[in-house]
Amino acid sequence: MTNMATTRQDKPTEASAALRKRMGDNLKAIGRDRDENAFADFYNYYAGRVKSFLMGKGMTEEISDELMQEIMLIVWRRAESYDPSKAAASTWLFTIARNRRIDYLRGNSRIEVELEDEMLDVENDESETQAGYVDAEQAAERLHRALEKLPQEQRQVMHLSYFRGQSHGDIAEWLDLPIGTVKSRIRLAMQAVRSSLKDEDKAALLNESSGSPIND
Repeated sequence: MTNMATTRQDKPTEASAALRKRMGDNLKAIGRDRDENAFADFYNYYAGRVKSFLMGKGMTEEISDELMQEIMLIVWRRAESYDPSKAAASTWLFTIARNRRIDYLRGNSRIEVELEDEMLDVENDESETQAGYVDAEQAAERLHRALEKLPQEQRQVMHLSYFRGQSHGDIAEWLDLPIGTVKSRIRLAMQAVRSSLKDEDKAALLNESSGSPIND
């Protein structure tokens, strides 16, 4: 019985090890010989996983698919740089995926900056009454909480505009809406976010006041 249990436990480990070796060998074959069969095997196994990874990070399906194709092209071009002694094939691949995602977000940061500029007055008016400024991570969390409170249709257009950097026209085409409706939803969403941030700051100030020690 013990031997049978051990065998069952070993099978997934052996299968995983075999898969890791196969994918590593695929990368070496691509880099060394531009082996199309090896690339097809690598692509078939990882393409969907890379796309799911990107969508899990908030990318739209369309953008995730485009970036996945670019990432796989990078694999084809740079496979010779893969060193199996330093990383597994999956680690090497998803490092490329993470870097490509960061590059995309940096290249589409214009809308994000504009949105933060529009919110600047709210942040300054309320923050200046406190002892200091919240750090970048806390600010991002506050903004995320505010966005989560929005109705779905407003959150959707804000997501496309703020996080994806899409123009009002692109959003209108994507959602099959009049551009006036898109602008209206973004305007209402911005007002709601500002209000939410103000309410949160006021609540924080009240908590600080009620929790302050009383001097004798």
